[in-house]
Amino acid sequence: MSENTQNSPLAEPATPAEAKSLDKLLAEAQARIDEQKDAWMRAMADAENARKRARADVEAAHKFAVERMAESLLPVMDSMEAAVQSKDVSGVEITSRQLRSALEKANVQEISPAPGERFDPHLHQAIAAVDAAGAQANSIVTVMLKGYRLHDRVLRPALVTVAKALENTGGNPISDSNTTPN
Repeated sequence: MSENTQNSPLAEPATPAEAKSLDKLLAEAQARIDEQKDAWMRAMADAENARKRARADVEAAHKFAVERMAESLLPVMDSMEAAVQSKDVSGVEITSRQLRSALEKANVQEISPAPGERFDPHLHQAIAAVDAAGAQANSIVTVMLKGYRLHDRVLRPALVTVAKALENTGGNPISDSNTTPN
């Protein structure tokens, strides 16, 4: 062989011992690659399984979100049916207490403003504005229907009538300066 072929990196190994050593190194490298590929494939499968489990958990949570609420309303339904069959007023009162208790357990609170309380558009819905002698402008005159909220979220605002604001006779027609309390 010429001197150029012996020093070339592409040249055949000079001895069989060196060839076995290179084959051994190649086999070890290939084994490491196979182990890493296997570990990567397992990690990908684990991640996909975790995604599937999470998706199934979310679907189950949506499907059974009202389960506790429904369970607490079943005795109310039983009492309501019994009260209707017996036409007993005390049964209706008991049923009302059971229903109120079930709603409290589910963290549902009443929104029932008192007459004279300031109108809050976040909690109340004005059905009508009425002239009310002695009532402060934008204060609640009557509650037509109680509202309810779940934690901080309003499920239904209280339906109320409010006292009319005084006519703005001497100022800016779009000003609400006379609707604020003094």
